[in-house]
Amino acid sequence: MRIGMIAGEASGDTLGEGLIRAIRKRCPDARFEGIGGPKMIAQGFESFAQMERLSVMGFVEPLARLPELLRIKRDLEQRFIRNPPDVFVGIDSPGFNLRVEQVLHDHAIPTVHYVSPSVWAWGQKRIHKIAAATDLVLALFPFETAFYEQHQVPVRFVGHPLADAIALDGGGELEKTNARVRLGLAEDRPCIALMPGSRRNEISRLGPVFLRTAMELRKKFPDLQFVIPCANAQRLEQVSALLREAGVGVDFQLYDGQSHDAMRAADIVLQASGTATLEAMLLKRPMVVAYSLSPLTYALASRMLKVPYVSLPNLLAGERLVAEFLQYDVTPDNLYRELCRLLTDISAQQSLMQGFSRIHREIRCGADDQAAEAVLALAAERAVGKGA
Repeated sequence: MRIGMIAGEASGDTLGEGLIRAIRKRCPDARFEGIGGPKMIAQGFESFAQMERLSVMGFVEPLARLPELLRIKRDLEQRFIRNPPDVFVGIDSPGFNLRVEQVLHDHAIPTVHYVSPSVWAWGQKRIHKIAAATDLVLALFPFETAFYEQHQVPVRFVGHPLADAIALDGGGELEKTNARVRLGLAEDRPCIALMPGSRRNEISRLGPVFLRTAMELRKKFPDLQFVIPCANAQRLEQVSALLREAGVGVDFQLYDGQSHDAMRAADIVLQASGTATLEAMLLKRPMVVAYSLSPLTYALASRMLKVPYVSLPNLLAGERLVAEFLQYDVTPDNLYRELCRLLTDISAQQSLMQGFSRIHREIRCGADDQAAEAVLALAAERAVGKGA
């Protein structure tokens, strides 16, 4: 059996790694090829191009790289059309993968899109493109399936691999203590992780507000220590500059990477909305979520948004489980008030833990194995159809 796959970024590489392992348990002789990262390659995946060449974001950079991206797309399509795989799996990266899937689908190659695009939240007309390009969507979250079913698009909820990897208790106090030791933090003082995002613009907008909030909290809670994990050396320098401008530094520990340990070490996380909120929830860390866009982008995005919440814990809960603040509500006063409440209200923390645990159990259902079963079932179904 040959399986074509494309992963365009690190998170997709992780999903691909788990999927390859799970398929190999059922089909030891399976071959995998396309584009993948180091984790997939370590599993024997044959990558025809560097995954990093697909990792472009925003508006300007993809346009500048368009000739190269089109060449990679064309080469892959021609390769798979000449020698069709039994099934093709596009992992996330919908801007690139859905276009490839459309071409392969038109050539009668079974196609799977792994990780639902956020059509349920905005850009709902994209559902027609997904329906035309894919034979099956694998969704990580249960609330995503209703929209696809409403539009008669085959979908299967498989759960989230991170929920399988993290213990239901989030590792408990022992993991928190170990993380603090690794980060050189005091074990007997409360700790807040500040995570204003991984991109320059996110940090520019949220970083100063997070720091002002932290300085106000220190006045009320003198023992507080803060950890700020940074996505890379450039973001670390950016945050360091913000700290220098604010004239603070004591008890603000910066790290190049180590975001997982920072969350594990923290009692509470103040963070930008994004996938990191899922990990904080699975680790059972109380959190406050914020997000801010440029005024023009926010004006456009707010009109297209079709859901009442933006943070994953609230979307999964179907209610305002964690405090989230958007755009003009992202103020030091609002963040300070919510963080004070979490620091002092034990019942509020316990309520969050109950909600987090319930969601964790719902999405902890062996994602790698579920996805492998779905992919192999589609390939077998199509093979029978061809034989008939």
